[in-house]
Amino acid sequence: MAILKTLLMVAQVLSALGVIGLVLLQHGKGADVGAAFGSGASGSLFGATGSANFLSRTTAVLATLFFVCTLALTLLGNYRPSASLGVMGAAPQTAPAPAASVPAASAPAAAGSAPAAPAVPK
Repeated sequence: MAILKTLLMVAQVLSALGVIGLVLLQHGKGADVGAAFGSGASGSLFGATGSANFLSRTTAVLATLFFVCTLALTLLGNYRPSASLGVMGAAPQTAPAPAASVPAASAPAAAGSAPAAPAVPK
């Protein structure tokens, strides 16, 4: 379980760094006017609009990966395994607590309980 958490944490950090880098690489809305006059994106590897589509799709994939890793880490962090039922499938028996030093006659009765009737021999 620890290896899975570590792998998810590494994937989350790498996807977060990738999203940060890709968002910083993308052009804003105002850059489209300058690119229309030949000042940049038309000579790129992906063409005039190919780089914008590639960067936005890659950003969306990395953001989805980040979201999935975050949900998985949250679910794994909240997971609490149930108590073992033992070899035979029965709940483990605990030893009874030692009796208190106060005699039973002087112990206060539980709220709402009637005093016990004396035993009658048959």
